[in-house]
This record gives sequence, structure tokens and C-alpha cells, in this order.
Amino acid sequence: MAELTTTQAPTELAHRYRHVRELTEALARPLSPEDQTVQSMPDVSPTKWHRAHTSWFFETFLLAPRQERYRAFHPAYAFLFNSYYEGVGARYPRPRRGVVSRPGVDEVTRYRRHVDEAMGRLLATELGTDGRDLVELGLHHEQQHQELLLMDIKHVLSCSPLEPAYATLTFDPTRSSPPPRWVEHAGGRGEIGHDGAGFGFDNEFPRHGVHLEPFAMADRPVTCGEWLAFMDDGGYRRPDLWLSDGWATVQAEGWESPLYWSRVVDDWWLFTLGGPQLVDPGEPVCHVSYYEADAFARWAGARLPTEAEWETLAAPRWGLDAAGRPRGTFLDPAILHPRPAAEASFFGDVWQWTSSAYSPYPGFRPAPGAVGEYNGKFMVNQYVLRGGSCVTPADHLRPSYRNFFPPAARWPFTGLRLARDT
Repeated sequence: MAELTTTQAPTELAHRYRHVRELTEALARPLSPEDQTVQSMPDVSPTKWHRAHTSWFFETFLLAPRQERYRAFHPAYAFLFNSYYEGVGARYPRPRRGVVSRPGVDEVTRYRRHVDEAMGRLLATELGTDGRDLVELGLHHEQQHQELLLMDIKHVLSCSPLEPAYATLTFDPTRSSPPPRWVEHAGGRGEIGHDGAGFGFDNEFPRHGVHLEPFAMADRPVTCGEWLAFMDDGGYRRPDLWLSDGWATVQAEGWESPLYWSRVVDDWWLFTLGGPQLVDPGEPVCHVSYYEADAFARWAGARLPTEAEWETLAAPRWGLDAAGRPRGTFLDPAILHPRPAAEASFFGDVWQWTSSAYSPYPGFRPAPGAVGEYNGKFMVNQYVLRGGSCVTPADHLRPSYRNFFPPAARWPFTGLRLARDT
């Protein structure tokens, strides 16, 4: 699943383990047991499943192989909470996770404590480099599920006629965004991919050379105001703007706006994790598919960047603010929503679709063993997204990070940034 270099001392790794695990519980805390059990569509998993699956990962890949006296919390959990690791056994069907009422939320909490107590003992031993690397892998895996937990519960709550808020959030005052500035690149030879320092999933390796034609990329994501103009110009009704599969999807699904948008008299509203809010023209548009992003880019006389173009311009602009956090809006339980695009960086706020199909880099090799199933076998029928979002943990991201989703996916926090040839 990953190539990585872990340099953390055992005490540092144990501290990071507690921090990541506690954050998952904090994200689940505002939710009732009923909230945590619902599965609103096949791509969504119940909150309690995320909490259990991330514990299953540590139990399966660290505790069972490395502790002779470790006793599994429940023998059926190996089947119930396996996601898609065929190498370790059969798994419960993903689309039916929401019909499993037991174990309940309290039992999942006990499961997590059982695993955490055993992991505490394991982290106090000499794990060696391979063991520490595997713990770090499990923590980044859990951070991915923290983002999925928030994506999924947003979809769950949006299905209720009550339009309930996940939490009380802070929203910025409405403001306009200036026109985007274009950051130009002369083209030529470059390099992308993980540089080998620190953690990286296997799909980020190996670092390799790329050739770039001269191009430019917008310095901010596309805004809701610009998306409204696209809609007013018949964007969802013009087949000339759409890929064939995209147009077929628009017709089949009846799309007329981004996911979570609804029109009330003359106003557009969107559902957020803080409940319904008026659409803010100045913030990045969110919850649009690859098909929609591609159609908008064509309407705007531009295109989507390739992932090589994106990383080439974005990587040198990766930096930390005064608090030691990457610049941009990342997971903050008080925000959980894109900030105005005028303040946006190349990172955070919304994942940005690229025009690059999710495929292996030259020389790619999946990690050995069952954990190697995580990325490589999904390298088909998906597109790459870059940059992170407002529900991505800040210390989980890096310039070489490759996210990926099918082109019709809209429930992730996905937006876009325009590019053009020069």
C-alpha cells in the first residue's frame, strides 16, 4: 500500500497514534447511534463502520501477527469490517453495511478501546522499522477514513427532510472574489512524484520525469458565482459542452446544479455540515463531478490541468504558516466548509479534478502483501484529484498526494481549478 520512511521515535509514534484515534472519536461524537448506522447510498458507509474498520486494520495487520497472546475482540469482525482486502479473507458486501444494526455504537466503542489498549502495549515494544512503518500506514489510512466519515455523514444528513446540522459551524461573511490570475509555466522537463522523505502511498512512487508544454493555471479554484453564471447560460442543458458519458449521466440523474444545491424561490441554497446556507458566490464551488468540471472548463474557454501540471506549479508553493500548518483550509471541526476563494491557496478547501486518468507511474510497484491491494487494483475508470479539502487532515497531505474517484462522483468535497495552453 505504501512506500515510506518513518523516523519517529516510539514515544512520538505512540503520541501520534493517540492523537489520530482520538480525532476519529471526536468527529463521531456529535452523532447519535441512529446517525451512525445509516447508509444513504452504496458508496457511503455508516459512521460506526468507519470506526470499526480502522480498528480492524490495526488488529489484522499489526496485533494478530505481532502479539502471540492477542485475542481478537470478536471472531466475526474479520469478515464484517474488512473493506476490500481479498488477501486476508472474505468480506461483508459493501452496499449492505447499513442493514447491520449490531454491533451497536457502544460495542464499537469497546472494540476500539480493546484495540487501543493492545496497540499501547505493542507501541511500547521495539517494533523495528517495518513495524513503525506499518503503524504509520495505519494512521494515514485512518485519516483517510476521517475524511470519508465527514463526506458520508453529510450525505446521510442531507437525505433528511429536517436538514439537520452535523455541528454548529463558523461561516465567513459573503464577499466577492477578484478574477483569477494566471500563473504561467514555460514548459520543458520536470519531475513529479514523492521525493522519498517521509510517508507516501505507493501510488505516489516512483518520482519520474515529465515533459510539459507551456501552460498557465488559475491561482484560485472556480467559485460558486462563476458556477451560477455557467448555470444561467444553460450549462446543464447544452450537450455541446459535455463528454458523451457526462451528458448521458446528466440526463439520467437529472442534474441541474452541484450536489446539495436547491432553489428556493429566487435564491440558491446549499446543504452544509452546518445545515442549509445561502450559496456564497465568493467561495469555491464544491461537490461537482469530473463530468461537470470538464463541461465548465470547456464553457469557460479553458481546460482542466493534468496532474503533472498541477504538481509542477503547486509543489513549490507548498509551505507552512506561522502555526506550522499548510496554507489553506483543512480539517477544522469549527469550519468543515470551503473558505472564500480570495483566500485560497493551491491546497485545501476543495479537491481539484485533473484531466489525468488514475494510472500507475512508470516503474510503479504495489507494496507487498495484502496492504498492497489498497491502490494499484483501482487504477482503472477513475480520475486524479489534487490538493486536499476542508475535511482533509492537514498533516495527512503533501504535494505528491494522489486522490482518485470515478468521474460521476459528487459526494466528495470536489471542485476545480482551470488551466489553459500558452
